[in-house]
Amino acid sequence: QVQLVEGGGGLVQAGGSLGLSCTASGSIVSVNEMGWYRQAPGKQRELVASIIGVGNTNYADSVKGRFAIGRDNAKNTVYLQMNSLEAEDTGVYYCNVDLWEVDSSQYVARAYWGQGTQVTVSS
Repeated sequence: QVQLVEGGGGLVQAGGSLGLSCTASGSIVSVNEMGWYRQAPGKQRELVASIIGVGNTNYADSVKGRFAIGRDNAKNTVYLQMNSLEAEDTGVYYCNVDLWEVDSSQYVARAYWGQGTQVTVSS
């Protein structure tokens, strides 16, 4: 079994910054893609940013130039630094991790979601 624990988030004024972290732990063999999604009230969950390896990143157009995703492979942790926050960035942020784990003595590929953390940007 694998657990994801998210940290960070909170309330910030428009133009401010926040940082998120998400750490995976458990019977992990290797971690592939890591990403952050968000869901605003009344809207579908959307991809914010993702990272494969160290430098292969992908961002939603709405956050390019403002957000930065990074990872620490030794800690199985993914980070999201959010700058110049806007009211439209408000929502629940979820990390998503694609990994290989050991389950019943077999290698199994699975994707896990974090519990979600609230980010509220006041205008």
